[in-house]
Amino acid sequence: MITLIEYLNNPCGTLSIPYWKAKNITIPPDMKILHDNDFSANILSDYTDEKYFRLYHNLKGIPKVTTNDFEITTATRKDIKAIVHIINDSYTDISVNKELIKSYTKTPVYNVALWIMVKEKATDKYVGCGIADFDAETKELILEWIQVLPQYRGKKIGQLIVTELLSKMKDVADFATVSGKVDNTTNPEALYRKCGFAGDDVWHILHKK
Repeated sequence: MITLIEYLNNPCGTLSIPYWKAKNITIPPDMKILHDNDFSANILSDYTDEKYFRLYHNLKGIPKVTTNDFEITTATRKDIKAIVHIINDSYTDISVNKELIKSYTKTPVYNVALWIMVKEKATDKYVGCGIADFDAETKELILEWIQVLPQYRGKKIGQLIVTELLSKMKDVADFATVSGKVDNTTNPEALYRKCGFAGDDVWHILHKK
């Protein structure tokens, strides 16, 4: 396990996940996690590979995103059902349930202000959501779930969610991180870069065949 100082010097390059998570998990014996700098295609004879990007934001120069058609509200525990619906309708390969989402509220990095919903004003319908964490030890804002229903994409709702979370914590956190699958067809990396995230760190999650 790396030290806190090592992590803070290069959060996205030293760990594939946030520091608080790394302290609380054990990597299974049939799994390897390698930074792209340490990766060789030769290992794929024995392992399958999932690639994840990890990006960094210094919480400066946050873009301003506004819209007249949608509004942001802070989520409550009553909104968990809607959050589950939005997440499940946003993916073809991921499914969550209420118990899993509720479990996030019991972690040491849970912050109620960092759970937000986006509502379409004309229909009063929830069309997107965002869940982020704040680690007081590292002073890191961690974006976890940023979802927009497929039929509402292309309307800058994703940017609205991301910049809202960044703006909420710009005077509290020292930096923000986010990660996602490199080969995700919705290309979330492009969204995060539009909002000011930067970096070129890629991590390989390898599972023994």
